[in-house]
Amino acid sequence: MNAWQQAADLAGSVLLFLGAAVCLFGVIGMLRLPDVLTRSATATNPQTFGMLLLLAGLALRLRSGVDLGTLALVAFFQLLTSAVAAHLVARAAYRTGQTGDCALLYDELSAPESGRPPRTDTAP
Repeated sequence: MNAWQQAADLAGSVLLFLGAAVCLFGVIGMLRLPDVLTRSATATNPQTFGMLLLLAGLALRLRSGVDLGTLALVAFFQLLTSAVAAHLVARAAYRTGQTGDCALLYDELSAPESGRPPRTDTAP
């Protein structure tokens, strides 16, 4: 094994460790945060970043053309679907009243016929 392969293996191992740590912190955040809106942000942002770090680490370790193409597809679909899924979960929680009134500083989605006035205060 030459020096470049050893450096790539070391960098891949570091990226795998960092990706796993970021995903772990995201899971801890999901368990500790109070409401659906903050949990949905924690479920997508660190998890997506952690997944990309894991995929980059795997790419440095595997170094095969077919494997790199598969990892690129996984990264593409992860980036494409995670934001949409978080938006749909947050929207469903809002529509079913699971968000709580204190979580929203300004409610742009409340319709006048719903009986809830839009919030305009800036204090939590």
